[in-house]
Amino acid sequence: MQRVAFSLLLAGGLLLAPTALLAIGDSGADGRFERRESFHFTLFQDVDLDESAGIRGSRHFEQQVLRELESAYDRLDSMLKLRPERKIDVYVWDPGIFDERFAGLFRFSAAGFYGSAIHIRGDERVTPALIRVLHHELVHAAFDAEAPRLVLPAWMNEGIAEWFEARALGKRKLSGGERAALERVAKQGSLFSLAELGTPSFGGFSPDAAALAYLQSYGFIDYLVQRHGEDELVRFWSAVVRSQSLARAARRAYRADLADLENDFRRSLGAR
Repeated sequence: MQRVAFSLLLAGGLLLAPTALLAIGDSGADGRFERRESFHFTLFQDVDLDESAGIRGSRHFEQQVLRELESAYDRLDSMLKLRPERKIDVYVWDPGIFDERFAGLFRFSAAGFYGSAIHIRGDERVTPALIRVLHHELVHAAFDAEAPRLVLPAWMNEGIAEWFEARALGKRKLSGGERAALERVAKQGSLFSLAELGTPSFGGFSPDAAALAYLQSYGFIDYLVQRHGEDELVRFWSAVVRSQSLARAARRAYRADLADLENDFRRSLGAR
């Protein structure tokens, strides 16, 4: 199927496929991390950030990151009823080391990912882009804590993560530009099917394909929320975790087959 070109590169984060986890170590550039803890998180900051940002600057950054994560944790509990019981590990990498060490894991640009722990590209301050990454990766960490042996389809895992990060910044639905982009692709007959988006991760997608995959996954989750409400999204993910069946979960939460929900979403975008 011919795909349309997207100029968007991902500035956010993603879930790393389990097969790639062997490539990730837990040591900084010189083998040392500074460790800090909050109530729900253990943060490991690459010591190279101390050198680049100065010891006071890096400490302030650590504190900001932990405050933002705790706020995200409360929001996740409130909105999605996800509340990991165990502490979540978070690694903050020196930007140069992050780019050098993890660039080969993805075919597109990423500022963070989840692979048994949250890994983020460090900065001198907490920016809006970093806030988005922290919220996004927290969803992946929470699902992993909720059902560590269950591999969710990427459209669900990434779609809910994209939806949650958008809501965290006050965005309550697809923007006009996002919807217009999806409608354009739908009318060209170039949307992915949910089966195509059912891989464990989008990490192997090309930049343009990944941009569409993330947007379409977010769009489908947003469609479900707009049409059926947030409570049904909670009921859906809970049923998936309990039954380990997307089909049964869709019927339980939405009283419809998943294929019918997908077709309704595609028709709402004007798909052929």
